[in-house]
Amino acid sequence: MAGDVETGEDRDMLLKSTNLYREFQAEKEEILKHKWIESEKVGYDIGFERALVDWITRHRSAWNQVRRQN
Repeated sequence: MAGDVETGEDRDMLLKSTNLYREFQAEKEEILKHKWIESEKVGYDIGFERALVDWITRHRSAWNQVRRQN
């Protein structure tokens, strides 16, 4: 069983080292920042789904362009 745990941990480490995972994490952080900012503006938690849709429609393209330039 200990071997299975190590294998699972190895898979997790491999996944987290991929560029796709790092991009997902960076995008998720931006969405959470957007959620906080927009929630502060209206005075209540707007929820992740609303923040996600709003961020994708209003900010994702510009954010991706900046990321590609760096």
